[in-house]
Amino acid sequence: MFEELDILYGRLQSIRPLSPESVRRLSEDFMIDYTYNSNAIEGSTLTLEETALVLKEGVTVGGKPLKHHLEAIGHRDAYYYVEDFVKNKAPVSERVIKDIHSLVLMDRQMDKGVYRSVPVRVGAFHPCQPFEVPVQMERLMIDYAGEMQEFHVIERAAVFHLRFETIHPFIDGNGRVGRLLLNLELMKAGLPPVNVKLTDRERYYGCFNHYRENNGDASKLTTLIGEYAVYELKRYIEIAMQADTLRNAHPEDFCSEGENGYGQ
Repeated sequence: MFEELDILYGRLQSIRPLSPESVRRLSEDFMIDYTYNSNAIEGSTLTLEETALVLKEGVTVGGKPLKHHLEAIGHRDAYYYVEDFVKNKAPVSERVIKDIHSLVLMDRQMDKGVYRSVPVRVGAFHPCQPFEVPVQMERLMIDYAGEMQEFHVIERAAVFHLRFETIHPFIDGNGRVGRLLLNLELMKAGLPPVNVKLTDRERYYGCFNHYRENNGDASKLTTLIGEYAVYELKRYIEIAMQADTLRNAHPEDFCSEGENGYGQ
């Protein structure tokens, strides 16, 4: 899988980039679909169409909780924060994670950007006690900066995500923040972000069960992320090739400036 992904990435790098405006539109379309799926996994009742209305038109959808509107807006802002963070090439830290959480949890003033102070349960799983969270997060960041850098980016993203969700550092918003961090890691490596679909929720959750029941085996989630990454690379290559064909046929319609790779 890694070999196919690396070949596709090299192919994408060899194609002349899309215009900044095309990259912007692709980013917006992805952000809406991604926001819908990530929030729906956590129980949001907004449909994809309603999510687009909220984010693009500022519309309030009748009969839907205000909480779900604010979750959509917060996730959008957090996604754009991640995009800007990647462009600025800044190091990932606990402060960055808390900043992302503050945007995601914009409707929870007292809880945003703050590690939990109470025990929690995720289904049948009991994450660590609150007093252990700072220590475990510090250890996660040390391992991320050290041994995890030797992993392929897909495996690194998977392992970090699994460990983050296992710690479950916040009272709420861990899933959304974790998936944003997953994409931050992919985008840092020049890969397109991936969209964990609501339709794959059971398979996605199964990856965590497998990890916890098999001595930290991250292979299930690594495979899932890899499949999503291959799909996004193929999609992006197809779009870039179509644009390249149009550029060759009508060069007067395209400016000479562009961005490399995914658009970072």
